[in-house]
Amino acid sequence: MQATSTTGPPPPTVRYAITGARGGFARTLLAQTPRMERLRPSVLCDLDTEGTVALCVELGYPAAALRACSTPGDLAALSGDEIAVIDDAALLEHADYDVLVEATGSPAAGTDAARLAIGTGRHVVMVSKEVDSVSGVALAALAAERGVVYTPGIGDQPANLIEWYERTRLLGLDVVAIGKSGEYDLVFDPATGRVRQLDQEVHAPEMASLLTLGEDVPATLASRALAVSDITRSAAADYCEMGVVANFTGLVPDVESLHYPVARTAELADVYALAEDGGILTRSGVVDVFSVLRLPDEASFAGGVFAVVRTGDDVSWSLLAQKGHVVSRSGRYACLYLPYHLMGVETPLSVLAAADHHRAAGSRPPAPHAVLAGRARTALPAGTRLDMGGHHHDVTGVAPVLLDSADAPADVAPLYLAAHTTLARDVAAGELLLLGDLADPEDTLLDTWNQARTRSPLNTGEQ
Repeated sequence: MQATSTTGPPPPTVRYAITGARGGFARTLLAQTPRMERLRPSVLCDLDTEGTVALCVELGYPAAALRACSTPGDLAALSGDEIAVIDDAALLEHADYDVLVEATGSPAAGTDAARLAIGTGRHVVMVSKEVDSVSGVALAALAAERGVVYTPGIGDQPANLIEWYERTRLLGLDVVAIGKSGEYDLVFDPATGRVRQLDQEVHAPEMASLLTLGEDVPATLASRALAVSDITRSAAADYCEMGVVANFTGLVPDVESLHYPVARTAELADVYALAEDGGILTRSGVVDVFSVLRLPDEASFAGGVFAVVRTGDDVSWSLLAQKGHVVSRSGRYACLYLPYHLMGVETPLSVLAAADHHRAAGSRPPAPHAVLAGRARTALPAGTRLDMGGHHHDVTGVAPVLLDSADAPADVAPLYLAAHTTLARDVAAGELLLLGDLADPEDTLLDTWNQARTRSPLNTGEQ
C-alpha cells in the first residue's frame, strides 16, 4: 500500500519591497535573500536607480530581471521573475509585494512610504530608526487598525534588544537595565599606550592602570572617560535607537545624555548596578549605551545588546558564574548579552515572521514612553536651517537627548521632526527645541507625532 504524504504544499514565497535600496543595510539584505528559498525582492525603491541595478548585478542578480518602472502600467507588465526598480515610492501603491522594508533613513519619506504600505494592506519592517522615533507609535496603531504588522527589523539593535528583553521577562528575571554598545569599540594597545576607535586615535597610556574597575566603580569610569575625552563616542543614532526601545518596552533613560560608561564586557553587571550597590544607576528599569573597552586580541561586542538582571538565588548564579557568565562581584547582578547585530542578514526573520505569523518584535505595541529631543549646542538664531547628515544622522548645532516622557515638556520637538526645518525664533544654548521654534515642520511628521502623543501609556493601559 502506498504511503500518503502528509507534508502538504510548500509555504508560499514572501515578496518584499525595500526603500533605500542602494544603502548599506539594503545591501546586506539583498545579498542574503538568494540564500533563502522562500524570500525574494519584488520592488527596489531608491532615487539612484542606476546604482541600485549595478549593486544587484554585483550581488549576482540577473541584469535582465531588473526592470526600471516609472508608471503603474510598467509595474503591471512585469513577469513573475522580474524585479521592479523605481525611484518614486508613490508607485508602491501599485506594486506586487507582501512586506515593505523601510530603510531610507529619511523621517518624512520613510513615514510616507510606511503609511502607503499599511494603507494598502502590507506589513512594514521598519529599519529607519529616524522614522520610528517620530512616527513609530502612530504607524503601529494604524497597522493594528488595518490588520497588518508594523515592527522594527531584527538585525538592527532596537529589534534585537526588544526581543532580548522579552526573553528575560518571559523567564521571570528582574531586569535592572537594558542597552547596547556604541557602534565602534575603544581598542587599547598596551604596547603603544594608544586607544583607537575606528579612525580616531589618542595617546592614553594611563589606561593601562585603569583596565580593572577597582573598588570605586564611578571613579574608575570617570578616569577612563577623561583618558579618551578627545574621542567622540556618542551619536544621535544611539539615542534614537534607545528611544525606539523605550517605546516598545516601557523602560526609560536614567539620564537624558545616557551614561556611556567606558566598560569591558565582563564588567557590565558591576557597572549597571544601582548606585547604592556601587554602580552608576539612580533607578531600576532603564535603557542605556556603553562604550566597549577591549584589548586588540579580545573579541568585539560588535554593536550587540545586553540585559542586566538581579540574580536571585545565590547558588544558581554562583554555578552560572563558574561557567563563565558575567556576574557582579557582589553576586547580586548578572549581565546577559548578545554580542552581535547582523543588519540585513538577519532581517529576513522579521519579514517572514510578519508574513507567516503576523508577529512583531516584542509583546506590546509601542507607546510614547520616551522622546528623542535636542538641545542647542550653541545659540541658534532665528532663520537657522537645521541640516541633517553624516553616517549617524546628526542634526547640525543640536545635541541629541533622550527624555523620559513623564519629564518632557508637552511641546518638545522630536529631533527628527526638527531636522530639515528652519528656526522661527532664537534658541539659546542649552535650550530644548520646542515645536513652536520650528517655522516649517513637515506636515506628515507633525501629524504622526501629534497622534503618537495622544497615545499616552496612562490612557491606553499599555504601561
